[in-house]
Amino acid sequence: MLAPGESKISALRRAAGRRAMLFGLLAITGAGSSQTLISPIDPLTIADDDFARQRDPAIWRGLLVQRIVFTEAEATWRFWRISNLANPDGPLWVVTHDNENATFAAALTAVKSWGGVAMVVDTGPVDTRYNARFNSEVVGTPIDPNRHFSDANPAYVARMLADLGAPPRMIVALHTNAPDFDPRLSDCPAARPGRGAISVELCSTRYQPRPARLRAWPFDDADSLVLMPHLDGRQRRSAPCAPLMAATDANLVFERVAVSDGSLSNYAAQHGLAYLNVETEERGSSDTGIAQARDRLVAMIDLVMEQCGAVPGLTLKPPRRR
Repeated sequence: MLAPGESKISALRRAAGRRAMLFGLLAITGAGSSQTLISPIDPLTIADDDFARQRDPAIWRGLLVQRIVFTEAEATWRFWRISNLANPDGPLWVVTHDNENATFAAALTAVKSWGGVAMVVDTGPVDTRYNARFNSEVVGTPIDPNRHFSDANPAYVARMLADLGAPPRMIVALHTNAPDFDPRLSDCPAARPGRGAISVELCSTRYQPRPARLRAWPFDDADSLVLMPHLDGRQRRSAPCAPLMAATDANLVFERVAVSDGSLSNYAAQHGLAYLNVETEERGSSDTGIAQARDRLVAMIDLVMEQCGAVPGLTLKPPRRR
């Protein structure tokens, strides 16, 4: 029931918040050492660099933010779940690296514009240093969240992909990367040797690039690209939405997946999930640098959604209620 003067969106947010709080206080799920705590979050007050950059209340209107905390084996994980209350249909947006700050900003724009749910790994309140990339709340070596997608880590995978639904919705992962690439990784001549591990100028048995012809913005930068994985032994057009993306003048990289490296792209290919990865060059944590990288990511996201948002065989539907 609507409270006096309350909008439908506010009522939905209030009801979802009550459900999340109840679940967070009472529910312990999973088996063994795996426990899950889910609680609603006020994005305007939470002490975290990503949220501190987004204090405008208008940004969060129509969105529900939840914190998910669980332990698997000897690692404790913390995720942010950001959902569009008015438009739950849409992709599952995934941000695995907390130090790639433009990806958080782009994910907010994406989930507001295109709907769906964003899942974001949180490794701590300060994200301006490189080590924020890793989860250090472990016994032993810190973990790269994008090298942890494996059937050996069922709780991690299940919680990150809990909103896939049946049939699964499309996954769009967001990344920023170091400039250019290490020429030792490539079978192609290095145009501009750098420190990165992915570029549309890099080619190998694993990566097959297809550069844009005109190199118009946002694809004037070789590090701005859309990556699509496909299984070893299959043609690259077998990747979900590959034919439609190939018809655009975008920087594309096709990833051949043989043995998984633990990344979400490899996991998706091996489990038959529709997945695309949108990447651009890391431009630092200044407001200007984040905005520049965010704008490139958003432009590529819009292109991906225009091409792949209604592809036969893919679904943007949320999970069925039980």
